[in-house]
Amino acid sequence: MSNYLSTIIRLPPVEGPRRRALSQPTTSTSSTRAYSLTSIRILNNDALLNIFYLYRLDFVDEYRSDDGDLVVGQGDQRWWYRLAQVCRLWRYLIHASPSLLDLHLVCTYGVPIADMLAHSLSLPLTIDYRERGHGITAKDEEHVLLALSWHRDRVHRIRLDLPTPNLRKLIMSMDEQFPILEYLIIDPWTKDDTCPIFPTTFQAPHLRHLVLRHAALPMGSPLLTTTGLVTLALRDIPPSAYFPPNYLLTQLSHMSQLETLEIDFHSPLSSRDVGRQLSNTPGPEAMLPNLCAFSFRGVSVYLEALLARIYTPILRRLEVNFFNQLTFVVPNLLQLMHTSENLRSSSFQIIFEKDFVGVKAAERGSLSLRGGVPPLYIRIMCRHLDWQVAATVQILSALLPVLSVVDHLNLRVCYEGDHLSSEWHHEVHRTQWRALLRPFSKVKKLHVQKQLVEELSRSLRSEDGEVPLELLPNLEALVYPAAGNAHNAATAFIDERRATGRPVSLIDPNVTCSICGKRFHAGKVLIRHMNSIHHPGNVCPYKWTSRRRRSFVQHLHQVHLIG
Repeated sequence: MSNYLSTIIRLPPVEGPRRRALSQPTTSTSSTRAYSLTSIRILNNDALLNIFYLYRLDFVDEYRSDDGDLVVGQGDQRWWYRLAQVCRLWRYLIHASPSLLDLHLVCTYGVPIADMLAHSLSLPLTIDYRERGHGITAKDEEHVLLALSWHRDRVHRIRLDLPTPNLRKLIMSMDEQFPILEYLIIDPWTKDDTCPIFPTTFQAPHLRHLVLRHAALPMGSPLLTTTGLVTLALRDIPPSAYFPPNYLLTQLSHMSQLETLEIDFHSPLSSRDVGRQLSNTPGPEAMLPNLCAFSFRGVSVYLEALLARIYTPILRRLEVNFFNQLTFVVPNLLQLMHTSENLRSSSFQIIFEKDFVGVKAAERGSLSLRGGVPPLYIRIMCRHLDWQVAATVQILSALLPVLSVVDHLNLRVCYEGDHLSSEWHHEVHRTQWRALLRPFSKVKKLHVQKQLVEELSRSLRSEDGEVPLELLPNLEALVYPAAGNAHNAATAFIDERRATGRPVSLIDPNVTCSICGKRFHAGKVLIRHMNSIHHPGNVCPYKWTSRRRRSFVQHLHQVHLIG
């Protein structure tokens, strides 16, 4: 059996005492306790293989990141190298089960690929250069070119996160068929005016996951005719690689197995230009019965052209990022939300950030808007509060029919420091605030961040005899931090609602330390405060456990006069 792992990867051999501990029972006894080690040979080969398989999943399984993106090919395919050095039996079992364990040889930084290929088993190759900020040496580049040019029939996964000049050279060498390639992820961490372009002769008939950022696929590329694609993510598409909606629909019509779709343009194209491309003939219908997640960035006309012709019966996540534009007409987006129960929710959040405004739905069946991946997230890339409110009003008005079930609305501002104060110079007229709230006629609880309380309270109060009772007619609770001018403004609004026979209760979301009276915006912050400031060890030698918190608080009140 070849010893290429110890010579090429340079792994240290397993020490003698440790090897013996695995093969024969040992017992050590002290005056208080005895330990015994059972021989691992009590496990049969099938049990060991099952353990190896589960161990592999912990390293290389596909998963979703915190923002919901499917992460493929991210794990360390070298997980089995050390296991094969434990003993001859383990090495034999691993080498005899390459398909079950999905064994790969990894071409990465500092690995002498020519020597590894010459002295190794004939396993599939993973080409993995993905450490951001870690450049590639001339020697490493030679190794990658060797694998891409002379061993393409063994290349199964490619992950290249490199500067654009290096990527351009490597991609140009991919000019023939890669018969077993299933994963192709290209993500340059430096960009220039010319993006990498794949040769038209590059083919991967068994490709399942294609993720490209700032890279171009020429029109007619065989990659977009691959019928087995499960993930198609074209991110940061440069203007030189733009393709019209009908062309994309034609390609999608062949991808019935697609589960994740991302179309992300680097910069906006004129809505008039997109409309001109659509004026001739509509694109073909694309049946995508397995599509679960769809993400788009571009202009609304392009998205509408796609949504009009695709069928997505089980769509569970939709993320839309619109570039700033004067008008938003989205009837097909409304139709999609009508037909996709997973995209509807009773809890919505509107977030005002420095560079965009977002409308986010909570996960179906959940009252929480924090954490997790929202089923619906619509962002509009624009600055200044007045523009953001005006753009949000257009989107909400277009989606009015599906907002009638919303009973919890959360308004947040995420501007920072001086930028927040400068935004109030872009004052939003009360009619715009009212137009923003009007679609939420069934809302019972309104959660407002402190910075917006005064603005919204003025907008909701009567002016010149006008009592806008049609706004939030079912409102029962207003949640906001009760302090300063915001509290005074909210109180005036509450008094006016009470006078009209529609009382609204005030709820302060802050939590208060029962010992010192200090206020915190979240319960987890209060817990950290209690454990660090009021922990018994910092106050007195009182014998306390977490189950006796009440007794501890009473002790502090009575003995130390705290609280």
